[in-house]
Amino acid sequence: MERITKSQIKHVAHLARLEFSDHEVEMFSEQLDQIINFAEQLNELDTDNVVPTSHVFDVRNVLREDEVKPSLSQEEALENAPAQKDGQMKIPTVFE
Repeated sequence: MERITKSQIKHVAHLARLEFSDHEVEMFSEQLDQIINFAEQLNELDTDNVVPTSHVFDVRNVLREDEVKPSLSQEEALENAPAQKDGQMKIPTVFE
């Protein structure tokens, strides 16, 4: 049973601005059918007791807690600026 038709492959190829020969369309049709077969086999697995996950490893956020610390004064922040104006760093114009 053909799950994906050659006309569907040609339609998607057209949308993606791709051009396939008849041989390539036939080859993709067979390959996509094999992929769908494999995906259907996965549906047969019993996943009732499997907890949904977004990652195979137990990944946790390792960021530190926010702490208020003293920061640079405006004068210290501008100390090494090559150019400054009105208490701000002056940079070359990016947009005209």
